[in-house]
Amino acid sequence: MGKPRSFIQNVRFYFKPSSICIPHSISSKAFTNLSGTCSGLTDSITLSQGFGVPDLSKNRKLDRACQDETLNLDVRSCTRMIVAYARNGRLVEALQLFEEMSVRDVVSWNIMIKACLDSGELGLAWKLFDDMPEKSVVSWTTMISGFFKLGQVDMAQRFFSVLPTRDVVTYNTMLHGYFSNCRVEDALRLFEAMPFPDVISWTSVIGGLDQNGRSREALLVFQKMAKCGVFPASSTLACVLSACGNASSFLLGVEIHGLILKWGFCSNEFISSALITFYSVSKHMDDATKVFSSLVLSKNVVIWTAFLTAYGSNNKHDESLRVFANMFRSGIIPNQSSFSGVLNSCCSLEALDQGREIHTPAIKLNLVGDLFVCNSLIVMYSKCGSMNDSMALFSRARDKNLVTWNAAISGCAQHGRGILALALFALMLRVGMDPDEFTFTALLSACSHSGLLQKGRHLFEYFSKGDARVELKQEHYSCMVDLLGRCGKLDEAEELIKSMTFKPNSIVWLALLSAGKMHSNLDVSERAMSQILKAEPHLSAAYVLMSNLYASVNKWKEVSRLRVLMKQKGIEKQAGSSWVTVKGQRHVFLSGDRSHPLNENIYQKIDWLNAKLKELGYVPDRRFALHDTEDEQREESLSYHSERLAIALGLISTVESSTIIVMKNLRVCGDCHSVIKLIGLVVGREIVVRDSLRFHHFKGGACSCGDYW
Repeated sequence: MGKPRSFIQNVRFYFKPSSICIPHSISSKAFTNLSGTCSGLTDSITLSQGFGVPDLSKNRKLDRACQDETLNLDVRSCTRMIVAYARNGRLVEALQLFEEMSVRDVVSWNIMIKACLDSGELGLAWKLFDDMPEKSVVSWTTMISGFFKLGQVDMAQRFFSVLPTRDVVTYNTMLHGYFSNCRVEDALRLFEAMPFPDVISWTSVIGGLDQNGRSREALLVFQKMAKCGVFPASSTLACVLSACGNASSFLLGVEIHGLILKWGFCSNEFISSALITFYSVSKHMDDATKVFSSLVLSKNVVIWTAFLTAYGSNNKHDESLRVFANMFRSGIIPNQSSFSGVLNSCCSLEALDQGREIHTPAIKLNLVGDLFVCNSLIVMYSKCGSMNDSMALFSRARDKNLVTWNAAISGCAQHGRGILALALFALMLRVGMDPDEFTFTALLSACSHSGLLQKGRHLFEYFSKGDARVELKQEHYSCMVDLLGRCGKLDEAEELIKSMTFKPNSIVWLALLSAGKMHSNLDVSERAMSQILKAEPHLSAAYVLMSNLYASVNKWKEVSRLRVLMKQKGIEKQAGSSWVTVKGQRHVFLSGDRSHPLNENIYQKIDWLNAKLKELGYVPDRRFALHDTEDEQREESLSYHSERLAIALGLISTVESSTIIVMKNLRVCGDCHSVIKLIGLVVGREIVVRDSLRFHHFKGGACSCGDYW
């Protein structure tokens, strides 16, 4: 017997393009909608094909076009106008025109039903379907697709079961609907029962499995597809590349790349973008760059966006911003995905100024109203320290989904606006939006950062009930333990951990340890530390917290013991650093840092501030020096903590009255917190400091956290 064929050899053997005609029935663009899985085959594009419907975005233009069409009120013209009205969100006018039609054919009925479903009017669409004098397969398929889009899986199944005639499009719609609603096993059973699956069917299964976290199975289906002699479409190969990336099958993906070159698919925009994404997911950005550079003439917005996103996913956010700028220079107009990708990079860089610059073209291109762009902007402003801009965007957003609400509530939590977070939650419930686990986490975090103990208890009780439809997870217990601990309810927090129905992880115990440190309770902290050592013995944050607690109560022998233990285990303490962005350039400081070019000016500013602070009666709190040294040395070390150096640079490098935003990788110490309140009072400016837990807004001698953090 010969050597068995490898997977890729099987693909080459069964796929013989010289004798098999490549199908052109599937549109790559239609397929790649909805995150790479097969898009709704009864999309409005499909239903309106052949009508030449203009994409009218202005109401005046639409009304003028309607007036022109009404001069010739035949079925075709009226159907064109119904599609145009529906695309522009004017369902009432579309229904009115439909009612006025003297003659309606099956196409006009189908399009009117589709328009209702796209507007979320399921009941109205159903009534129209019942009233149809004659129903086609498309009519049934349109309703099935609508049920799936609105999450009505059982109704879609019921319609499919009584459908008089089934074709491959109906089966494909069911496959796509099942996978979109995470009903993977139902989709696989249906696929096995299909009499004649086509390339779209196979692609739906490959893409659906990949999108539902079963990428290795997706590759096995591709192998089976090869054995059945079904030649892949470009969209199939795009899905296979995605599965290769997600399944960490790099070598297989490279061989698929070879087949793409051999079969002449390399000029396809979606294949090219899939290749860039595959190489970026596989952490081979050099290869992704080669693919991008090889596309001399065919670089469109899809490929540019894939390249931009690839840099972002590999934490090369400066490069992502550079690619975005080059898009404009190349005459490519960014789309919604481009803006979302680059705004995510702005978030990671905490680049507020660049985010504002990107916001401007989004406004000019009328994309701020797009839900994905709007959500990205809300998150960007919140994470970069400008909560007022974030909330202004949220209030202006016409359409809000769960991500929008969660972004706003989470932002309020991080900025210490607990009451506003709870008010948003109440409004969210009032408009009929169901919360999820992320909403719950954000709400508990808001209560914790604002000291809203009773509110937090009520929320935890509410979400603990089965009718809340939110499964309690480790992060929820961690937030609740943090809330109880901050309020001094250490015994209650410890009892809550013991009552958990699953084993608490190190993060839950770390929340208790942090609370014990806050209240200088050695017994609770040591019990929490012992549990952390069992669960995650190399968690550096636990050693640092415990060491700082011992240092604050002058137990220097215990501090030394922990430091020796960390060294023996190879655990390194994360160095505290702070940074401030001035004119687009980030300046990073360590404690006592003297390496900055403006070092002399910075220290002069620090000395001037220290003199002003003493005039106000400030006395350094030596407990936060955390070193066993003389008092004078401890006071000096406090004066040059990294956040104070960053603030000093901000004061000497920015215009008066402007807000200074400083980012810090660790929790701000108590002495610095007191000092920054006084600095804000002395200089008459707002100072925003984001530490590892939250944002602090210092203004007029007070902090937004109310000294509760």
